Amino acid sequence: MALNFFQKITRAVAGKSRVDDETLDNIEEALVESDMGVDTTLKVIDRLEARVARDKMMSFDELVGYLREETAKLLDIGVDDGLVMERKPFVILVVGVNGVGKTTTIGKLANLFRRQGKKVVLGAADTFRAAAVDQLDIWAERAGADIVKQKMGSDPASVAFDTVKSAVAKDADVVLIDTAGRLHNRIDLMNELSKIRNVCGKAFAGAPDEVMLVLDASTGQNAYQQAKEFARATSITSLVVTKLDGTARGGVVVGLTDQFRVPVRFIGTGEGIDDLKPFDRDAFVASLFNPEDLKK
Repeated sequence: MALNFFQKITRAVAGKSRVDDETLDNIEEALVESDMGVDTTLKVIDRLEARVARDKMMSFDELVGYLREETAKLLDIGVDDGLVMERKPFVILVVGVNGVGKTTTIGKLANLFRRQGKKVVLGAADTFRAAAVDQLDIWAERAGADIVKQKMGSDPASVAFDTVKSAVAKDADVVLIDTAGRLHNRIDLMNELSKIRNVCGKAFAGAPDEVMLVLDASTGQNAYQQAKEFARATSITSLVVTKLDGTARGGVVVGLTDQFRVPVRFIGTGEGIDDLKPFDRDAFVASLFNPEDLKK
């Protein structure tokens, strides 16, 4: 069974009466193994080194307290984690590679918003993947949301345009637009996403209001590479991190927030329709040191 974040830290300092170079190396290894990313890990270690040099001695409890404090700082990028919908329809363009749970996440978001009493319209603009439209259709029915779709191979931008126009006409609260998740040719990805963004703005001035990138926590360092590719292709404004069960991968949320300076809006903790939660920064930091809290 994989060790959770806190267990990795505990193992790193086991039997140590003080924080020496070996302890720092062990902590660095534990953070990297938790997918915090090399850049963010080195930032934490450099700060810890300076703290130890200043204070000379640090107990285990003090070390844990320091790591919690630093983690909270890394997650605090001066942007509210919560999704504030200041107008209607609020248009969200959802991006991410195939296989990370992007379409499923859209369905879960639709369900979450519907439970809040919002009228939701889904746009099936991933017209290249064989099952994407059918999959989104099923989620729309489950969540009680409307859906706008065209035949396979249709122009994704056309679907996005029709979706936003339909949402305006229906006085909908939220629009969620699914997009194709192909990274094999970044130029094509850039062109397609740029075109979709432009037509959303033509259908409703200022749209999209949010470009939400879905990442799979279990892919580890691949999540960082995917974020880099999509950040080059379009302006990412927020993240959704899926498959975050608290066992080992919590560091990826910290590293992604720190390196890309965009907030995590939601986290996925399971396969059920209700297993998507708004991200709570304080609760998440606490859960890294008590992972069962993440599932509550």
